[in-house]
Amino acid sequence: MLGEPPERPSVRSLEREVRRSALVHRLLTRGRQRFVTGTHGGIYRYWQGIHWALTALADIGYPDGDPALRPLLARSLGMWSAPTYDRTVRAEPTSIRGVRSGVPFLNGRYRRCASQQGNALLYASRLGKAEAPAAHLAELLSRWQWDDGGWNCSRSPTAHVSSFMETLSPMRGLAAYASVSGSESARATASRAAEIFLERRMFRRRKDGRVMRPRFLQLHYPLYWYYDVLGGLKGTAEVGRVRDPRCREALDWLEERELPGGGWPADARFYRVSDSYEFGAEYVDWGAPSRRTANDWVTTDALFVLAAAGRPVE
Repeated sequence: MLGEPPERPSVRSLEREVRRSALVHRLLTRGRQRFVTGTHGGIYRYWQGIHWALTALADIGYPDGDPALRPLLARSLGMWSAPTYDRTVRAEPTSIRGVRSGVPFLNGRYRRCASQQGNALLYASRLGKAEAPAAHLAELLSRWQWDDGGWNCSRSPTAHVSSFMETLSPMRGLAAYASVSGSESARATASRAAEIFLERRMFRRRKDGRVMRPRFLQLHYPLYWYYDVLGGLKGTAEVGRVRDPRCREALDWLEERELPGGGWPADARFYRVSDSYEFGAEYVDWGAPSRRTANDWVTTDALFVLAAAGRPVE
């Protein structure tokens, strides 16, 4: 948030504190249990698959290059960079739902849930030192990018506009990869993706200026593969474009959401907390929704965005 270089001792000290935290211990302990023989295993299962634990670690500042994460990273990145994703299947409208081995290509556009590879590229870049799988993921995302700058997994033959939900994570992943690898191609692809949000002022329809979805004007943490205005601003800041004039209305809205005593609340959440392995549950409680109490994670993201936009909070 303060823009301090990652190699600074104070930053490294904070990373070690993150690594030793009870929250991270719970994420990783429960995550490893999922791969023990005789228990439920899973990489992507909402929200307890290891994919989501790694996404969370990448987002909260876990130190990069930790050998303890290598087996988890290898398993997850192996899944998202498997040979099937290099296979293009030219599909007809009547057969696209039957495509299982390869990426459907319909009416000149790839139909792919790119948020999966986007989040994987984020943690490959921030936790795994952007090794070979990261370069492959970046290449896949660049290949699948639609002509308007984003991504979409819609199977409708008439779909021609990218999805906010499928574009945010790839944009963030490519920005992270460009930051650690110096790839100008990835940087340009991420910047192009930002236009999906900027052209719509982060939450408005282009054709009539109406709010796209009421849920976009709620604050959440974590977002997983969903979208809200704060998440969009955060991704746009990571790309380096949050000072674009088209962000002004969304930034004004974010400033207005600050609580009287300071901080920002979580309006809603996309998970429930459970100790058992069940679909849609989290092992970690990131903070209950509240109209009056600040949420640490939402507040940190808001402060980061406003600082990047040149509107630091006193």
